[in-house]
Amino acid sequence: MNKKHHFSFQVDVRWCLDALLKDGKISQRDVNLIATTPRRKDQLQWHPLQFIASFDLTDATTQQKLTLPLLSQWLAEKADVPFFRIDPLKVNVPAVTAIMSFEYAERHRILAVAVDSETITIGSDQPFYDDWLENLSHIVRPRQIVRVMLNPEQLSRYLIEFYQVTRAIAGAKGTGGTEATAKGVEALLQLGDVQNPDANDQHIVRIVDWLLQYAFDQRASDIHLEPRRQGGRVRFRIDGVLHTVYDMPAPILTAVISRIKILGRMNVAERRKPQDGRLKTRTPKGIETELRLSTLPTAFGEKLVMRIFDPEVLVRSFEQLGLTGDDLAKWRQMAAHPNGIILVTGPTGSGKTTTLYSTLKQLATDEVNVCTIEDPIEMIESSFNQMQVQSSIELGFAEGVRALMRQDPDIIMIGEIRDQDTADMGIQAALTGHLVLSTLHTNDAPSSLTRLHDLGVQPFLTAATILGVMAQRLVRTLCEYCKAPTTIDPESWNQLVSPWTSNPPPQVYQAVGCEHCRGTGYKGRMGLYEILVLTNEMKRLVGDGANLNQIKQQAYREGLQPLRLAGAKRVSEGTTTLEEVMRVVPLS
Repeated sequence: MNKKHHFSFQVDVRWCLDALLKDGKISQRDVNLIATTPRRKDQLQWHPLQFIASFDLTDATTQQKLTLPLLSQWLAEKADVPFFRIDPLKVNVPAVTAIMSFEYAERHRILAVAVDSETITIGSDQPFYDDWLENLSHIVRPRQIVRVMLNPEQLSRYLIEFYQVTRAIAGAKGTGGTEATAKGVEALLQLGDVQNPDANDQHIVRIVDWLLQYAFDQRASDIHLEPRRQGGRVRFRIDGVLHTVYDMPAPILTAVISRIKILGRMNVAERRKPQDGRLKTRTPKGIETELRLSTLPTAFGEKLVMRIFDPEVLVRSFEQLGLTGDDLAKWRQMAAHPNGIILVTGPTGSGKTTTLYSTLKQLATDEVNVCTIEDPIEMIESSFNQMQVQSSIELGFAEGVRALMRQDPDIIMIGEIRDQDTADMGIQAALTGHLVLSTLHTNDAPSSLTRLHDLGVQPFLTAATILGVMAQRLVRTLCEYCKAPTTIDPESWNQLVSPWTSNPPPQVYQAVGCEHCRGTGYKGRMGLYEILVLTNEMKRLVGDGANLNQIKQQAYREGLQPLRLAGAKRVSEGTTTLEEVMRVVPLS
């Protein structure tokens, strides 16, 4: 297809239909249908491929649906141009928007998508049209222009989004007069300071809105706004891993943080002291979502982290959490007891709260009173009575449980057992006929029992009240679209499953990376579980003050499946990789 070198033209519906028919992808009947259907008012601005995709046709050669991404890829091949999918996390927005003005980009429907020292990658949805090429080549010399084909929907969306953010940041800079350098630890935000953009400035409002929308789009669990010496950095945590999203000037980051503090009803003028706040907002799907805010004074100014509590994530069914088969039966059996203590253990970010909320949600029927004491309340749930720890008025976990006991509860959830007082109150609650659920920070299930003894709990009390312990971790699951079969290294496999012996699976999968998973090879996470149920024999051992080793040996004799084996099982099923399991599971 060297036509494009001779003359420049824009493809229309007719051209696309003729070419698709010639390639045997659609039938004459499809052509007649599309050619005779008038466009609706809202479709007038559509790209020809968007109009064709709206008919939901099937490719006669591959039997796949002719979706817009597939049609875009087909047009790219026709024009002999690479197809490019924009990953907003990887685009350096300030650099690409500096290449040309928004008006020029919009007029020619082109967008710079990548910039380096030698080349500038320009995407368009009209690969045969290049009236802009010569003009732009002069401007960007000596760098070369590399042309790519974009999905028309992506082009329309990011053309507006990238320039809006850049414009908002430029506008915010403009309102701030001279650009102020980020003030360090010793500086308070001077309200009414002409040097810094105002937190209520329209541009700043727009940047904050964009940031939140963007985080919801990318399934982020946390947003980090971090001041640095040379400006500010925005990072998202997605599936447990941090990604840098945007670098913005320091005064603007300061104003964005101030805006979020105002929304979270925090003290804007106080920047030397850590603060907490919360904020309610709606996701693009219209679901009300809670954000927990936390600030921290750092060397270059105030850092803000927003934890996103997506209600869809926090209250899930056990199957969605990855709790199945024997594990699920054991967990249900423990939760069915009228009194006793159930512990969930694991490091921060291993999904303990999600497991507790999901369990409580299933237990919270009209016949029972479920009370929780948390620090802080992670998600407001109407079927529980939730209380927050307030250290300023000396309402800690232990005092909270003491107060809850007078509230005629059936089920009590204690956010975390951190000290002897809280542990003792939990045990008192269990002994007086309540079901208590709580969390502990330990590596595995058996060590939770000895951890309680370290806190000062008498072994006979532990034996009398603990029903069971569940240790858990979260592993990233492989992306269904791009995972590829591979062979396993027997040595690594033995390292994972030893001292238990099991043959390596004949086939496992590895992470590859594609457009669906942002090139990481993983999409979403699932739980690995190790459930220790206290049998009479185990209770006798614990009551006699047995050490960790003896407890572990007995647990394994009774069939405890450690986290490592749960991970090995997921590897052989092809849901995750050996590397991922080794990363999160304790190998002691």
